[in-house]
Amino acid sequence: MSIKKILLTLFLIFTFTLRAEAIRIGLQTNVKELKIASSVSAEIYDTFHDKVLYEITPMKVYTFKSGGNEVEVIVNRKPVGLGTNQIAIKLKQPGFLCQKRAWYRGNFVINNWANSLTLINDVMLEDYLKGVVPSEMPSKWNTEALKAQAIAARSYAVATTAAGKHASKGYDLVDTTADQVYGGASAEKYTTTQAVDDTKGIVLVQNQKVLPTYYHASSGGQTKVWSSGSSFLQSVPSFDYGTKKNGHGVGMSQHGANNLAAQGYNAYQILNYFYKDFQFAKLSENWDI
Repeated sequence: MSIKKILLTLFLIFTFTLRAEAIRIGLQTNVKELKIASSVSAEIYDTFHDKVLYEITPMKVYTFKSGGNEVEVIVNRKPVGLGTNQIAIKLKQPGFLCQKRAWYRGNFVINNWANSLTLINDVMLEDYLKGVVPSEMPSKWNTEALKAQAIAARSYAVATTAAGKHASKGYDLVDTTADQVYGGASAEKYTTTQAVDDTKGIVLVQNQKVLPTYYHASSGGQTKVWSSGSSFLQSVPSFDYGTKKNGHGVGMSQHGANNLAAQGYNAYQILNYFYKDFQFAKLSENWDI
């Protein structure tokens, strides 16, 4: 059947009463030192004993180190033990935290496990997506392709969190292509933020379970499925016209999505083309896993 004849499937929007909206992104693992700054006043918080340990001055770089069984912060060039192996850095007002030469929304959590540090960005799901979509797809691409990308990224994030892929490490996703590239607030663009806002909470589901909507840059002509097979995945012409194959080839081709959008397909039609046997659903304000 010609893709021009594919009709948009009627979709059901229903509410998932599912944990709080925050998602945990592993930014650094197995390091001995972290340098962190805040754009506004913040607090170093003992997550186990529910108390403030130290005040952070805006726009000042703080060094955190592993000190045996606790996290240390360098004050006046001397290490000060914080008496716990897990701390959070919480903003006292709207602002951003800095690490890896980028600014991030939300809070940071630092774990000292096995005498090495792990840095986690604890951030609202929709804010996380604002740093993912422009990192995964050019912000100047067609609006409908950007919206399709936002929905696919949201579904992947929720499904992967539910599966507990990185749970043993204390976070839900990493910020690389091992999951989804995430550049924090520094990566945000107006067009991609609008795409996230316009599709807020929308995910793909099957049997009331959010689907891990795999996607890739380009298939070189035809998408494929994992060898184990999944009923929502299918092999279809990828519409990435002569683009060199880039990625695993499973699920939505990003170049193909942009080409389909240029032909007049909206985000929902694009997703209906690349995936099958699913419904669209909308997460509640407080989704759980």
